Amino acid sequence: MKTKKVALVRHFATLVGSNRANVAAMPSFEHRRSTVIAAPPAAVNALVGDLHAWTKWSPWEGLDANLQRTYSGSEKGVGARYAWVGKKSGEGSMLVTNATPDRIDLDLDFVKPFKANNKVVFRIEPEGNATRVTWTMSGTRNVLLALMGKLFFDGMIGKDFDKGLAKLKAVAET
Repeated sequence: MKTKKVALVRHFATLVGSNRANVAAMPSFEHRRSTVIAAPPAAVNALVGDLHAWTKWSPWEGLDANLQRTYSGSEKGVGARYAWVGKKSGEGSMLVTNATPDRIDLDLDFVKPFKANNKVVFRIEPEGNATRVTWTMSGTRNVLLALMGKLFFDGMIGKDFDKGLAKLKAVAET
């Protein structure tokens, strides 16, 4: 099955490469996952809105032993920036563009292994004595990346979001 997927991607890449007009269509995508955390919204917001705190719960933490992190801008909240460079993790950055008690927005930019600009939103809403957190990432990608997303990336991103939300829940509930 994997061989068929690789062959399909190669065939599609050849078609796109020979007809550049197909690349002009930029299909949009959105990934969304949610969980309920037995902690007050302010505690969850503090873990999401402070990019330094992501090392406690990010699903990608620990994947790259030689990851280089750079923090700049505001200490936390709007204007806070986190950039990374790593052999396995690639290169990119996040910038907090909105921070309210019920919502954190980020611009997520990837440089390597491929360029992409995505929007990330964390909704942080009271639910009884707990907090519902909804993590959404959206953007557009060219036709080739859209196909590769459907075949490979989308399932992995969903699993990563689930892992990150489980870790966020564990940290916030302690």
